[in-house]
Amino acid sequence: MIWVGLAAVVLGGACVVLARRRWLVVTVRGVSMEPTYRSGDRLLVRRSRLAAVRAGQVVVVQVEAGRGDPTGGRLVKRAVAVPGDPVPAAMPVPDPVVPSGRLLVLGDNLARSNDSRRLGYLPAAALIGVVLRPIGQG
Repeated sequence: MIWVGLAAVVLGGACVVLARRRWLVVTVRGVSMEPTYRSGDRLLVRRSRLAAVRAGQVVVVQVEAGRGDPTGGRLVKRAVAVPGDPVPAAMPVPDPVVPSGRLLVLGDNLARSNDSRRLGYLPAAALIGVVLRPIGQG
């Protein structure tokens, strides 16, 4: 009976650890996703691979400092094209189709967004995950 209880505790702890690795909470910083999300909004994000992302979904990406973004960090943006999709007009990228392992993103507030118009293609490794839903407002 003790072993059953111990096994339940270990299994429960493993589920908590796995859940923490699969989902995370991200706080929106800035105005680039207005009116969809405002600065301070908290979002539940499911860690995902590029193959699971569809155009139109809101994603979180990690951008290195100096790559079109002076500070780097996590950005909340809308995926506008995934591998194999045609490149939207006005995107300063060389290919007519998004190459394998790449992603194009835009902010919903185009006038005030640092996105693929400046950053170009983002590699699959930059993707953190897909926004599931807001969980609180700032």
